[in-house]
Amino acid sequence: MLTRIVNLLRAGPLDVDYQGARFRFHHQVSATERGALFNPEYNREELDFLRSHIPPGGVAVDVGANVGTFALPLARHVGPTGLVIAIEPHPVTHARLAFNRDASALPQVKLFAVAAGDSDGEVMIETDGVNLGASHIVVGAAGSEAIKVPSLRLQAILEQAGATRIDALKIDVEGFEDRVLTCFFRHAPDLLWPRAVVIEHLSRDEWQNDCLADMIGRGYREIGRTRSNTLLLRG
Repeated sequence: MLTRIVNLLRAGPLDVDYQGARFRFHHQVSATERGALFNPEYNREELDFLRSHIPPGGVAVDVGANVGTFALPLARHVGPTGLVIAIEPHPVTHARLAFNRDASALPQVKLFAVAAGDSDGEVMIETDGVNLGASHIVVGAAGSEAIKVPSLRLQAILEQAGATRIDALKIDVEGFEDRVLTCFFRHAPDLLWPRAVVIEHLSRDEWQNDCLADMIGRGYREIGRTRSNTLLLRG
């Protein structure tokens, strides 16, 4: 309803401040951008949790970064000596992420136009309807509008970014979280394991493995839960 009202007043995207960063929100085609535009508290609990465990100059990773509503506020928090690794495979969404990063003057955000997965190669991704925020990796037969994108293991992405530690990680990849994380924790040295994790659980029915149970078995504990995400802390 709010989107329709805003469109009557002004068509097209809107330039706004959100959580200390500058964004151009295309709210007509993205539920994430609508949420951040019309609700100043959107994802604040998750962001505050992550920020509380990242020191200035720290390292954060955003897997499924969308247009940057986690990555850019976290970049403001870590400051110019910190590092935020933002991973977003969809070419349209990635371009919007890059625009918002540059508009916010946050060069400490390193962008990766790849899908995080359990192997290095290529995968197909597709979007349900017009909500770009719901783009997901295709498991099985791909639809006619699916597109091919490069895929890398999370550990390989971190190596390319030059990261030797992670203070906090957020992951939202529409039901592929288990493939990304189970592979990572099985093979990555524990010095690289993040202290704080926010993982979307809305699509856990699509998981092949219970990555939450796997992480708890590796020493993580559940700190809290929101409508969309589970908050985990190591140790």
